[in-house]
Amino acid sequence: MFAKYYQGTCITKLIHLFLLQVSLVLVVCQLHYIIPEESKHGTFVGRIAQDLGLQKSEINSRMLRIVSNDEKQFFEVNLQNGILFVKDIIDREEICTNIPICVLSLQVIVDNPVKMYQVDVEIEDINDNYPVFFTNEYIISISELRLPGSRFPLEGAVDADIGTNSVTNYDLSTNDYFILEFTKYVHQIRTLDLLLKKPLDREKISFHNLTLIAFDGGKPKLSGTTQLVITVGDANDNTPTFDQPFYQCSVVENAPKGTFVYKLNATDKDQGKNGEISYDFSKLVPEHVKQTFSIDKHTGDITVIGEVDFENNKMYEIQIDAADYGELSLVGHCKVLVTITDINDNPPELTVTSLSVPVAEDAPQGTTVAIIHVRDRDSGENGRINCYISEHRTFKIVPAFAGVFSLTVDAPLDRETISEYEVVITAKDEGSPALSVSKTINVEISDVNDNAPEFMQSVTTIFLKENNPPGSHIYSVSASDPDMNQNSFITYSLSENSVNGVPLSSFISINPENGNLFALLSFDYEQINYFQCEVKATDAGLPPLSSYATLYIFIVDVNDNPPFFSPLSALSGSTEMIKSLKSAQAGSLVTKITAVDLDSGYNAWISYEFKKPLLSLPFQISHKTGEIRLIRSYMESDGDEFRLMVVAQDHGEPSMSSVMPIIISLVDSEEDLKVDLHDSNEKEEEFTSANVYLVIAICSISSIFLITLIAFTVLRWQKYRDEVNELRENYKVCSNTVGSWIYSQQSQYKLYLNSLQRNDLIVFTPNLSQPSDNERNSKDPETETNSSFQVR
Repeated sequence: MFAKYYQGTCITKLIHLFLLQVSLVLVVCQLHYIIPEESKHGTFVGRIAQDLGLQKSEINSRMLRIVSNDEKQFFEVNLQNGILFVKDIIDREEICTNIPICVLSLQVIVDNPVKMYQVDVEIEDINDNYPVFFTNEYIISISELRLPGSRFPLEGAVDADIGTNSVTNYDLSTNDYFILEFTKYVHQIRTLDLLLKKPLDREKISFHNLTLIAFDGGKPKLSGTTQLVITVGDANDNTPTFDQPFYQCSVVENAPKGTFVYKLNATDKDQGKNGEISYDFSKLVPEHVKQTFSIDKHTGDITVIGEVDFENNKMYEIQIDAADYGELSLVGHCKVLVTITDINDNPPELTVTSLSVPVAEDAPQGTTVAIIHVRDRDSGENGRINCYISEHRTFKIVPAFAGVFSLTVDAPLDRETISEYEVVITAKDEGSPALSVSKTINVEISDVNDNAPEFMQSVTTIFLKENNPPGSHIYSVSASDPDMNQNSFITYSLSENSVNGVPLSSFISINPENGNLFALLSFDYEQINYFQCEVKATDAGLPPLSSYATLYIFIVDVNDNPPFFSPLSALSGSTEMIKSLKSAQAGSLVTKITAVDLDSGYNAWISYEFKKPLLSLPFQISHKTGEIRLIRSYMESDGDEFRLMVVAQDHGEPSMSSVMPIIISLVDSEEDLKVDLHDSNEKEEEFTSANVYLVIAICSISSIFLITLIAFTVLRWQKYRDEVNELRENYKVCSNTVGSWIYSQQSQYKLYLNSLQRNDLIVFTPNLSQPSDNERNSKDPETETNSSFQVR
């Protein structure tokens, strides 16, 4: 059987109203299908996907699903073709008792973006129930005194079907005394009376057996029968009569047992037992009414004995019989309409049917988080529901259509400030007193890469002692990122830079995972004493974010250079020869010794003294200036010559020193002293002239060496860069860099000529172990003299 269906029109005005209030994209379009009851599993209902304007490819990708307010799911959607079909057989009489139009409401929900549709499926009644009488036989006693035209109410049949499928007609078996009379209202019979056509004669016929037939209006027609057994009596000829045929009253829902409802009053003109009246419910009254109300047989008071629930029955129509106590009892009839007054006794029901979490922290305002269904079994103001939330500054509740609300984002989100919200949704009716229900949902905020790494210190000054071992750890930078997961995973790198024309990557490297800085070479304060670098911290987000920190690296001098004497004696390799007049007086200047230290600060502060001085010596040397003066006049016992050892010592820790031997010869006259000074000047001039040629030769050789070094460097640069990259990956630095051109092991000798300092020659030596300061100090003075410069 094919279902009949049609598509309703979209409620465009309602949509425009909602679009003005919220940014939630919800299409409110109602579909209406009609299927007969008792349809089998798989019965076609409608092409719901097509009617909603969805392509077949969108059915699964947008997660089409239906939500029903009933506990049992009667329908299902084929996710391959979008057809709505019957899942379970539907009995209209079971789910829509006493309801003329049976409609099952479904909510159709699709995601990405979220949209909801209202679909109504009307269950059409079929004629599947027979008219049924309450009993197979009714016994009616009628006095022969009753006049033609008298009416006798009959208990009609009931049919669970509705409309034309319910009871629409009655028929009575052929007889001469009785006919049926009934009134109809919209195909339903309201009253059924047995009408007396002519007077009864008990002496002729005292017993009438008639068949009453009830027909429904279905196709085909169904019928039910019962027997009317009529006995003819006499004497009691007055029927009890109510003061009015119809009564109206009301009772409050949930009224306690014993609550008074109404008092009936009937009278009988007869006397004695024929005038005494007993009240009772008609046989037409259903059993559930008898379980709810009771009537006092003597007084006619109707009271509550059961549960009065407005949500189950809003009104009770009760037929009352008043019978006298005559031998042939006569019965009067009336109807009592009891209206139930609703009270607010049902709290709202709240259900979250769709929850989209976690919510990205960059979600725009208006993003749908959850869809909420609410309903209240009460009516009027008691069933009118308002929905609100506790976290009203970040989220808000937006009404979609009747009984449906959406929870949307109403403010910017920041996971780093609040990573999870506990939203309490409350549904409250407008009854008095109002009833409410709450439900808590946790809305988790997912992270996006919106925070760049941040260094603890953006500018840092580092002091590093020279002669550090290659590969030594010098500093650790640290950055933090408030994001999470890969958005907070930080890698470190050095910005491209150079120091004196050499790439910064040749000096230091950085561990990309933990920010540890390592020195790739041993620094020499005398070559470089300061440089700066920039460290870049980059997270792993998409797109990645970065920040920078500047490091100022100062090389700290250590005492690694001994003093050396300047300048001529170092070239001659001989002992310093000094002449002094025998007639010189105490306090006279004999000579001045000068030493130089390539270090700086205290490491280059030099003091002078004699090595193992004798108390008999007539000389004294200044610790600060190196001036040698007479402390007394020469004596004959002193001889003509003095051999002294001058020690120049710096103030480093540990201190380093050099020794220079000098010979002081005594002369008799100033002319010998002048001749000696003249010879010394000539030698100095000769040496100065020779020094010019020496400088030229050294410059030429240095130029050739420099060109060769540059060529060699260009050819080998790629190899060195690969080695450095490999060094960064392994985070280890080889301590032996023999053959390298690294500056750390340069031995530089400086000549001081004419009080001018020059760098004449740079010799690259292997990175061999250096002797300790104790070893240097423990060497024989003669050995130190041969290894140091000598001054003439």
